[in-house]
Amino acid sequence: MNATARAARHHTRQAIRTNRARRTATRAVATGLATAADHLTAAGIEPASAKRFAGAFSRGVEPTATTAGRIKLRGRVTKRVTVKLYDLPAFVARALVYRPKDRTAAATFERLAYRLAA
Repeated sequence: MNATARAARHHTRQAIRTNRARRTATRAVATGLATAADHLTAAGIEPASAKRFAGAFSRGVEPTATTAGRIKLRGRVTKRVTVKLYDLPAFVARALVYRPKDRTAAATFERLAYRLAA
């Protein structure tokens, strides 16, 4: 019973996290420029996969704009980094041609491209 309740709580928390990330990303994309991970999450790819593929997805694409962001390193140390922002046409153009080597992920991106092209 304890393990079942723990698994149910884990599933509920995971669903809440995914839903929250998707809502936040959808709002970010609707307001204009957004990161590749936000575009991928708003398009329907789960947040963990979006973060995984965002770097490779944005490689070779000219960003619409750049801004400075802050990332946390060990302890209390932070570092300023450049964040690439893309508009929707740039994202759609890249999504139509990008296919990862992993077959499962490639199928996911193929479905995404089909939805965006329609």
